[in-house]
Amino acid sequence: MRFRPCIDLHQGVVKQIVGATLSDKDAPQTNFTASQAPSHFAQIYRRDGLEGGHVIMLGPGNCAAAAEALAAFPEGLQLGGGMTADNAESWLKQGAAGIIVTSYVFKEGRLLPDHLEKIAAVTGQSRLVLDLSCARRGGRYVVCTDRWQRDTDFEVNATNLEYLSAYCHEFLVHATQVEGRQQGIDAELVRLLGDAAPVVTTYAGGIRNFDDIDAIDRLGGGRLDFTVGSALDIFGGDHLRYADLVAWGVRQKGPEDP
Repeated sequence: MRFRPCIDLHQGVVKQIVGATLSDKDAPQTNFTASQAPSHFAQIYRRDGLEGGHVIMLGPGNCAAAAEALAAFPEGLQLGGGMTADNAESWLKQGAAGIIVTSYVFKEGRLLPDHLEKIAAVTGQSRLVLDLSCARRGGRYVVCTDRWQRDTDFEVNATNLEYLSAYCHEFLVHATQVEGRQQGIDAELVRLLGDAAPVVTTYAGGIRNFDDIDAIDRLGGGRLDFTVGSALDIFGGDHLRYADLVAWGVRQKGPEDP
């Protein structure tokens, strides 16, 4: 179980945005807007050895900021937001450790297997991360796309996760209904992912404190990584100190082998 840091970019600036409030029509509900450049956060993560975090471009106007973050921590950060089979190779060459994909492989409410195959052929299985951010609908979890405004018919379950795992190295899963609200995790989703995910999976959404992190560990059987956004002090939060999470991660690794 690892802490995976994040850099969320909106209009070229590092921000923390509440769940599914991002749309083309209205300004999103924002918990935090950084005065520091994206590279500032990437350099902190590099200093602390936190590989495998993610940079997410939330809409247009973020390419320069994303490139800046990747340059500050080459091969240390995965990149998502507008990724396709046409641009994935370029971003890998700019230093992305992996390519995070949702909308390219899920369109018009359904999975497009040909698009999944195309982008996996470009990135290779080892550098493809599928973002399966989802919402609970009628007793099941379905993948959401288009800035989490549209449900697909693709259910997050053991059978479907096994199918997707043949193409990718990791899953990233935001619990969209609690993301950014700092009101607690989606315990049922955590339990589902812990039981069913056949590859490395990072959970995001609602984490407030170490009690929530302990719950992810327990409910997920120690098999899930996690990311924290709005609750972190470096993003204006007052529930979790970034330094404490770094120290927690060091304890999780245990002593170095002699």
